[in-house]
Amino acid sequence: MKVILRQNYETLGQIGDLVEVKEGFARNFLIPRKIAYVALKGNIKALEEEKKIFLKKKQHEIQTAENLAAELEKVSVSIPVQVGEEDKIFGSVTTQMIADSLKEKGFDIDKRKIEIEEPIKSLGIYGISIKVHSSVNAKIKVWVVRE
Repeated sequence: MKVILRQNYETLGQIGDLVEVKEGFARNFLIPRKIAYVALKGNIKALEEEKKIFLKKKQHEIQTAENLAAELEKVSVSIPVQVGEEDKIFGSVTTQMIADSLKEKGFDIDKRKIEIEEPIKSLGIYGISIKVHSSVNAKIKVWVVRE
């Protein structure tokens, strides 16, 4: 049975692809979950409209993410930590600490979106990357200072 995908589906393809699948898979899984349409002329036109809406929505998300990234680039956070001899930190600076510092500045960023290249175990200034969107990253400065 030929179906047209309404959503990106990992094993089948991208939005708008015309794919051949088994009839049971299409009728029992893809169509009820609104992942695909049966390949008819009317459905192709409906899919084109959905594609336009999807592209507009995606463009809006990317624009919003770029605006947030621009705001984040201006921000630097300082994280006070306890240090021992030779300015060694007890433990390391975590993504949760950075997320909490950003929250104090008014940015609600999930700790899983913060990417630390290598563990921060000493005082200093570090450039940290934040994945705002799948295609947009922001760099912030993190100051690790003595408590």
